[in-house]
Amino acid sequence: MFGTYFYHEKIRKTVSIFGRLFNNIYVLRKDSSGGILNQLKVPLAYAPKKKYLERVRGNPDLATDTSTAIKLPRMSFEITSIMYDNARQLTKVSNFKTIGNTSNDRQKFYSPVPYDIGFQLNIYAKSQDDALQIIEQILPTFNPQYTLTIKPFSENYPNFKEDIPIIIQSVGFVDDFEGNLEQRRTIIYTIDFLMKVSFFGPITNGEVIRTSIADVFFMDQGVSGDSDVKLETITVTPDPLSTIGLPDSDFGFNTEIDYAYDSGL
Repeated sequence: MFGTYFYHEKIRKTVSIFGRLFNNIYVLRKDSSGGILNQLKVPLAYAPKKKYLERVRGNPDLATDTSTAIKLPRMSFEITSIMYDNARQLTKVSNFKTIGNTSNDRQKFYSPVPYDIGFQLNIYAKSQDDALQIIEQILPTFNPQYTLTIKPFSENYPNFKEDIPIIIQSVGFVDDFEGNLEQRRTIIYTIDFLMKVSFFGPITNGEVIRTSIADVFFMDQGVSGDSDVKLETITVTPDPLSTIGLPDSDFGFNTEIDYAYDSGL
């Protein structure tokens, strides 16, 4: 069971698509008359909240410390949890097939395993107006769910698509306004998300069925009364034979019936 190598990069792809949702957010700075002074694109990075807080507070004393602190506003996100979602689990033996690497085989995908991945998005700003501009560009998109469509196997199976819902769980904020006037003020908004993800196992290969053989029996009609009598054998093959090289063809079938016993019916 274990030891068969496979890697679909599913977690890596979920981190990438989650980050792309928030990589094009801007903040406008205006003067007292409402004119636009400048436009700032909010940087985004994958990093723990604690690490960014240390960077933000890198210049706590503006009077004596000459080190450069991180510029605000800024956003960061990280994975906070990975949990199994029993409610979305399908029958484990369910599968679907697709054309394999050659015309003689098919590849089988078994039912994926559903998991919920928790993400936390942190927004750092030095003024409420900057923070609220970012928040109001995010919240209307989630109602409270936003669904993305991705191609989990884009390289080998570009036609295979998967819908991934992203749900807002909670929104909170902290305003670090206490302390001396020389200390830097930090406003932090935190948004928790839940991403519904499915993990696929290894993709197995199997041969295409070329011939189907079925034996038909007459039950309990043997000599002893408790045995079965074989009536016929039915053999089904593709028709014409040229369809053997076309796994998905539906040109027809050739059926042969060999009678083994005259039942008199």
